Amino acid sequence: MRWWSVANFVSNAGTWMQLTVQNLLVLQITGSAAATGLSMSVQAAPALLMSLLGGAAVDRWPRKLTATVSQALLGAIAFVTALLVVLGRLDMTSLLVLAAVTGIVATVDGPACALLGNDLVPPEDIPSAIGVGALVHSAGRLVGAALAGVTVGFVGTAAAYAANGVSFLFVASVVPFLRPAPGATRSSPSTPSSRKPVRKGTERRATGSDMTVRQGLAFFARRPRLVALAAVTGISAVFGRNYGLTLAVLVTGPLAGGAETFGTVSTVLAVGGILGAVLGARLRRPSVRLVGTLAAAGALLQVAAGLSPSVAVLLVLVLPMAVVESVSDTAGTAVLQTDPPAHLRGRVLGVWGSVGTVWSLGGPPALGLLMELAGARGALVVGGLVIATTIGAGFALRSRRTTTVALRTEEDGLPNRATLGTAA
Repeated sequence: MRWWSVANFVSNAGTWMQLTVQNLLVLQITGSAAATGLSMSVQAAPALLMSLLGGAAVDRWPRKLTATVSQALLGAIAFVTALLVVLGRLDMTSLLVLAAVTGIVATVDGPACALLGNDLVPPEDIPSAIGVGALVHSAGRLVGAALAGVTVGFVGTAAAYAANGVSFLFVASVVPFLRPAPGATRSSPSTPSSRKPVRKGTERRATGSDMTVRQGLAFFARRPRLVALAAVTGISAVFGRNYGLTLAVLVTGPLAGGAETFGTVSTVLAVGGILGAVLGARLRRPSVRLVGTLAAAGALLQVAAGLSPSVAVLLVLVLPMAVVESVSDTAGTAVLQTDPPAHLRGRVLGVWGSVGTVWSLGGPPALGLLMELAGARGALVVGGLVIATTIGAGFALRSRRTTTVALRTEEDGLPNRATLGTAA
């Protein structure tokens, strides 16, 4: 797990270095901010449909081999881009093609690497492993963004792509030597995990006919806690979370700050994300209720941030906002990756990737429209209230349904413990 964490840190730093440089490169080629957004959308778009197939592939193929090959392919794409930059042959068309291919490979690489990390630790330590992964991601993002400017300034744009290619090859070289800790579940792409409790009558061998996208979709749709998790995460993604947009407008507009001030706010957000990842790594029993409670708390902090009279007050609120968001993300990821049976987890992550792409593509435009109508303060306040109210209504509805089940059970004279357990 230590080797895997080091490899992921190197890979995340390289990825964020490339993403930062790629935006600058598109601006240099086209001089258009719209083209920059287009390149990001083209790279994210394959996840909308291909994530379902990528998740099925992860369930079907050996996980170590899948992660090794996908990392090597991503490294090759980065090296090809670096070579085109050096030769002066990189234009917008080739850049978009390479971005699309990267997005396609990432639909397999994402769930493969996520589940491979979980395979290295005992089941009770999976939430902690996910928290460590979140910490590594945040640290890699900070280091990668900082290294991007230094690399471009001293070596050139191609060097950033080459460095990212090396980081992918480093991960690919580490994967074959990873050994699970004692007690870790030895998952297989062909059989369900023996450690995952399965309801009587539903356990069976995962044959070729079981390795279908439809099965993953059906499991996700029939699982109320996963649907609830998707609802909580979705509404939070649309009406909150996009602090890089809302807080930038708030700081530079109503609070009369500048780019340096927003840089300070961004730094505090990053620090809060790291602190939240550390706290999230201590979770033992994450639940959808915890995710919803944290999301509602973050929404109320967002409302307070929208009403901030000064930058100083905003900075005080931004830190707990980032901490709550990070812990909530860690808890939600732990639920998502541990709730399904082992032989279905890749496809469930594939479904999640497709749903998450809808939020990532549709959230910023919706939030931008809300800001046009209500301003930065209004968007933060209205968005926070919508999130908190919706989650509160969901909790109330669930409590009412559970109470109704309990009353009906008592009226029928049946033991209510098993019924309530099934309802929960």
